[in-house]
Amino acid sequence: MSRVVFLEDRCKGCRLCVDACPANILRPSGRFNSQGYEVMEAGGACTGCASCAVMCPDVAIRVFRSGKKQGAGA
Repeated sequence: MSRVVFLEDRCKGCRLCVDACPANILRPSGRFNSQGYEVMEAGGACTGCASCAVMCPDVAIRVFRSGKKQGAGA
């Protein structure tokens, strides 16, 4: 399973990642960073598409993709 990691000190709570996520797993966390912005979190199974990371204007998101499955005969 892929996973999303937020660099909370960079997040400004713009929520562009929430709108960009096709799996609808991103949401406000209820936690605030040292600058007073509410940071986002993942609340479900990430597909690894990285749409959220591409959309983030503050480069606050890292997506770690799971390894690809080997097909038969590979």
